Amino acid sequence: MALQPKDILDALRQVNMPGSEQNIVSLDMVQEIRIEGKKVSFTLVFQKSNDPNIPVVKSLCVQAIWKQLGRDVEIAGNISTRTLHDMQRPILPGVKNIIAVASGKGGVGKSTCAVNLAVAIAQTGATVGLIDADIFGPSIPIMFGEEFTKPMGEKVGNRDMILPVEKYGVKLLSIGFFVNPEDALVWRGPMASNALKQLIVDAQWGALDYLLIDLPPGTSDIHLTLMQTVPVTGAVIVTTPQDVALADVIKGVNMFKGKSVDVPVLGIIENMAWFTPEELPDNKYYIFGRDGGKKMAEKLNIPLLGQVPIVQSIREGGDDGKPAAIDLNSVSGKAFFDIAVKTIQQIEERNQTLEPTQKIHITRK
Repeated sequence: MALQPKDILDALRQVNMPGSEQNIVSLDMVQEIRIEGKKVSFTLVFQKSNDPNIPVVKSLCVQAIWKQLGRDVEIAGNISTRTLHDMQRPILPGVKNIIAVASGKGGVGKSTCAVNLAVAIAQTGATVGLIDADIFGPSIPIMFGEEFTKPMGEKVGNRDMILPVEKYGVKLLSIGFFVNPEDALVWRGPMASNALKQLIVDAQWGALDYLLIDLPPGTSDIHLTLMQTVPVTGAVIVTTPQDVALADVIKGVNMFKGKSVDVPVLGIIENMAWFTPEELPDNKYYIFGRDGGKKMAEKLNIPLLGQVPIVQSIREGGDDGKPAAIDLNSVSGKAFFDIAVKTIQQIEERNQTLEPTQKIHITRK
């Protein structure tokens, strides 16, 4: 059976940091796990480059992996080290704005909005990237019609970098490009977090005006990992008008605006705002309630970025790999373009009036 990051992490949980009762995995010291057949490599993060425990911990790691996974695992000499100072160097220096697209609950069309928002922003002439951070339910490859695409790699110095897939003016990466579409990912939190870090750090994103991150629904380790890894410019919250979705919007907003996170919320997108049948273009049916997202935005004093109707072409475009925002003459295409313009305006206003967001820093004890 092929080795998985989970196997490496499970073995390394047997290694405690000298002088501590905590293992190196729980201390978040294990980063950048790479597996090529039986060859395994990873990075250990220490407080200082001259930490006397470095050779001891590296030796313990080798012994733990051999004991649990067998001596045929090629690990000796493949463990590199970094310091916290190294990890705090600028990540994504060519990216001007990082936008988190989130939702309080699933089923509100967050990924659909993220995809179409990215395509619509690209239609303005901006350079755009999109990361599918919904590790357990990646859908962006299908929505771009690239579910069978495998990204290429490129050697940069001594690092193997991933080249994002490009389509409709958007550079994109998803864990879905690297796993069988029919396989269920049964990963613990650290494994999913490590996968997200690799999509961010080990990819050749180049110069981008905007990098959108499509987050999983709710609040989870993935959200914290993102905000620990990069400074997020702002967040966009997607909801539907119904009360059950709106109740979770408040949780999502509070997470980003909390004192320890302090990421500005750029606005709310109200998806599935109404239904208009093709044969009755002047009629609007408010299936999930009326103006729920609009009222919530007013209540929370957050901009309403726009309302997106229920249109069959949006669903068809997502299934066929042709996002609705490609056609700016359509009702849905115009709706997403207007949202893109307003989102850009909110980002510019945020950058003019607020200090840059800081990454969340965790102090290891």
